[in-house]
Amino acid sequence: MFTGIVTDIGRVRDVLATDRDRRYEIETAWDTAGIDLGASISHAGCCLTVTEKGAGWFAVEVSNETLSKTTLGSWAAGDSVNLERAAKLGDEMGGHVVSGHVDGLGRVVSITPEGGSHRIAVEAPSPLHRYIAAKGSITVDGVSLTVNAVEGQVFWLNIIPHTWTVTTLGGLKVGDPVNLEIDMLARYLARWQETA
Repeated sequence: MFTGIVTDIGRVRDVLATDRDRRYEIETAWDTAGIDLGASISHAGCCLTVTEKGAGWFAVEVSNETLSKTTLGSWAAGDSVNLERAAKLGDEMGGHVVSGHVDGLGRVVSITPEGGSHRIAVEAPSPLHRYIAAKGSITVDGVSLTVNAVEGQVFWLNIIPHTWTVTTLGGLKVGDPVNLEIDMLARYLARWQETA
């Protein structure tokens, strides 16, 4: 489990494609001596397992299913990646409960500066948009955010300067795809209503 609070912007160091999946090497500022093989790390909102590591880098393998359902399929050497290590019992819960399972791809519709912040509009795919509510939580590329407003399939976020600079959100452009994970409580409430 994660909280959606990014603690490092990693960089894709190398990409190895196979017929089954893809292997990414990720450079990080973290001390990789403290990362166990088999550890779960959120990469732009996707929970991936560490399979190898060295000083200042680690490797993960990504299945074709994940490549086809997330932005990870377009990653190339040099790309920046929001990283978060798995939460430990007793850690501060600064964001919200995040599973690291991407629900779908959104698309950036607009980016508008507002004072020092940026207002971003994102179009969610159907039927995912039904689970997004104003003042609710959502994870965008691994970042825990509060939804400001919703209209149809579009929702708005206000990104403060700190988040803009310490995550990859500051590099977004109109038309970019983003990984979305809806709030876990909204997911279970919707499922409960479907079966009730």
